[in-house]
Amino acid sequence: MMTYDKARVLSEALPYIQKYRGKTVVVKYGGSAMSGQDLKDAVIADIVLLSLVGISVVVVHGGGPEINERLRQLGVETKFINGLRYTDGETMRVVREVLCGRVNKELVSLIGRRGGRAAGLCGLDGGLLKAVRLVEEGVDYGLVGEIKEIDPGVVNMALASGYIPVIATVALGLDGEDAYNINADTAAAKLAVALGAEKLILLTDVRGILRDPKDESTLIPAVRIDEVPGLFSSGVITGGFIPKVECCVDAVKGGVARTHILDGRLPHAILVEMLSDEGVGTMIE
Repeated sequence: MMTYDKARVLSEALPYIQKYRGKTVVVKYGGSAMSGQDLKDAVIADIVLLSLVGISVVVVHGGGPEINERLRQLGVETKFINGLRYTDGETMRVVREVLCGRVNKELVSLIGRRGGRAAGLCGLDGGLLKAVRLVEEGVDYGLVGEIKEIDPGVVNMALASGYIPVIATVALGLDGEDAYNINADTAAAKLAVALGAEKLILLTDVRGILRDPKDESTLIPAVRIDEVPGLFSSGVITGGFIPKVECCVDAVKGGVARTHILDGRLPHAILVEMLSDEGVGTMIE
């Protein structure tokens, strides 16, 4: 890129930096964006840059492939029900080991190496996430939780001290269980509401909401929440995308100004969405 082009990009970013400086953005990080080192480096670079220009970034992460691999090593069967991992006692131990341990600390380390300051947390810390066993129409998901309370105090303290909170989604049980496994999209949406976030960004494995799932050129760049029921009924939004969109709708109804579903396979998708006129993915507001 020529020097002039670089200057134009920086000039274009300036009003967005001014707009979001001092605001909070929650990024749910998972899927393909976590699988390749180049993509991982790009996401971490985006997060650190946003933090360095004065935007409060909170990272809520998954770790499904790493959990699957550890379960495979232990000879424990992986089972999903309605898109949620069935979590028995052994699986819960692995979830805590992998999410709260290896994955969380790796992300903290990567942010540190990029020049950022990160604080690794999980939902057990400071009573951040509190949940009860999830029961839907008699379906047993095991130790999968439904969030009932959020105390964002520990996250706010980290942000006030200049840290990027990196959060693993394991919650404290309110009904006698020690801990529950929590869907990361759901946790990110509820935390965004509790923090009064300006934006919620979900990194996924597709470009966004597509009118034709087989044709990425049919991306719908913006959706109002009152348009969502029609997209459900027409079959535009189906399968695993339904809970993601529902999370975005719940976040907007809870006061989050805008939510975004972005393709985590695109390098620097977060920066393009937040700090340029172009934008990527689907915005739901």
